[in-house]
Amino acid sequence: MNQRPPDFLEQEHDPRDPSPWLALYLDQSTPIDPAVKHAWLVDSSSRSRQYVLPFIRPFARLTIILLQILKVFTPRKLAFSPTLHRLLAWGMENFIRPEANWLILRHFCIGSQALSFIAANAPVDIETNPLRPEKIADVAPDMYLVHDLNLYNFVIRLNSALRASGKQLEKVDTPDFSMIHQPDHLRIEDMPNRRRNFLDLQSAIELFTPVYQLFLSDDDFWRATNSLQLDETIGIYVATLLDAREHLGLVNNKHPLVPMSTLRAGYRLSLHGLSTEMLHGHLMRLKAAQTRSGGTKEKPDVQSPQP
Repeated sequence: MNQRPPDFLEQEHDPRDPSPWLALYLDQSTPIDPAVKHAWLVDSSSRSRQYVLPFIRPFARLTIILLQILKVFTPRKLAFSPTLHRLLAWGMENFIRPEANWLILRHFCIGSQALSFIAANAPVDIETNPLRPEKIADVAPDMYLVHDLNLYNFVIRLNSALRASGKQLEKVDTPDFSMIHQPDHLRIEDMPNRRRNFLDLQSAIELFTPVYQLFLSDDDFWRATNSLQLDETIGIYVATLLDAREHLGLVNNKHPLVPMSTLRAGYRLSLHGLSTEMLHGHLMRLKAAQTRSGGTKEKPDVQSPQP
């Protein structure tokens, strides 16, 4: 189903009343795919984000506090991950906007590509576990949880191998970009677009966060929320391989050695998604430049079983 163009692309520019969304859409200072920016701003300028998010956010944060108190009196390892993921998939299918669902599924794919890029260009052999959802139902088998585990397992495996070999990450003259590509198997028009699919990405994330906390163990929830601060770690890995640190300023979930409160997990998750898109956009530009110069290098992803 074709999506209606957002209002900010239909309205004529008025110098006395300029649209902030149009300014962000036209700006090219950050490396992000145009289709992603379009979907992001359509979602961000929606009525749901304007009128629903301000009420959802305080409610969600209060719920997190109450659940944290409840968790003090429940077994620390009590978790219902399968139920959680079925509930998340149901919520995505029935209530979330097409643009938001597309960005969520896309995030699993490009996040895996970023880890595979580091693994392929590291001086040691590292196994990765790429995620490639094709539809909303694919998140039901613990995909959210596996996504978080992949980050920690990758950092542990990479640095254990580097320490054991006495090597370190360094600039690669001809980086392998073969795993970096647009997940074209995902299309916005294939996402659910019924009347009830109105919820924007940030509102959905704010609602998902206390649900995540309720059905996971306290350790799993803490680990998941603090995995967001690994954005800086992954960014440094990529910047080291490319000898280009100018885009590290776009990473906002830092510093990984200072754990943050879980109350702002929803907002930080939005930053995590945007940082991942910018990293992917930057790698896509570098891959295109390498292809034009005739320096393309092909190498398949390395995969391992699910953790």
